[in-house]
Amino acid sequence: MEGDCLSCMKYLMFIFNFFIFLGGSFLLGVGVWVLVDPMGFREIVAVNPLLFTGVYVILAMGALLFLLGFLGCCGAIRENKCLLLFFFMLILFIFLAELAAAILAFLFREHLTRQYFTRDLKRHYQGRNNTDVFSSTWNAIMTTFDCCGVSGPEDFEESLFRLLSPSKMVPEACCQRNGFLGDGGVEQCVSGSVVFRHNKGCYSAMVDYFETYIYTAGALAIVVLTIELFAMVFAMCLFRGIQ
Repeated sequence: MEGDCLSCMKYLMFIFNFFIFLGGSFLLGVGVWVLVDPMGFREIVAVNPLLFTGVYVILAMGALLFLLGFLGCCGAIRENKCLLLFFFMLILFIFLAELAAAILAFLFREHLTRQYFTRDLKRHYQGRNNTDVFSSTWNAIMTTFDCCGVSGPEDFEESLFRLLSPSKMVPEACCQRNGFLGDGGVEQCVSGSVVFRHNKGCYSAMVDYFETYIYTAGALAIVVLTIELFAMVFAMCLFRGIQ
């Protein structure tokens, strides 16, 4: 009876660690996806120290979970006490690190608000300047998502962009892209005409676009934490049950 219970615990631990392995693979994929520069996100992340650090934290956590899942599976199948003990200590460390990261994310949540990005846009955006990474990245975002500014075109009031280009109310990246616009339409757009420009802010546009992925990522994080807790319990039980 005890042998059957130990065997059941072993396979349950293998299953849980397999899901941890998949979770680590997912986090590694997300980190690499951001770093390979999809739609210029790497540059906008690099300007924000908090986001820049967060990408590497995701990569590190993904690599640890990937290794953790592999060690847990091997330790469970081989019934190796050293691997199981190492697995338990590592998963405890990761769980505490994730808890600390969640607390820090909550404490520094103001760095991800509209106000924070608007302040950065006002201070650093220079308009149609391909040599400036920050400006070219924002141009790519506004063009890709058909938006203007963080909350809207009014974000460019009293900004560095208006200081450098007093005759323009908004940059050309805010203008609508279609075959009927023409040079005259672009001139009216940058002069302040609401007809030829995008009036939706990029913050709302990107949140709407990634809303499904944000909820999926949050749900996955909760699932991963739950799996880690169960894996720690199974590892300790299996460790104590092995002769």
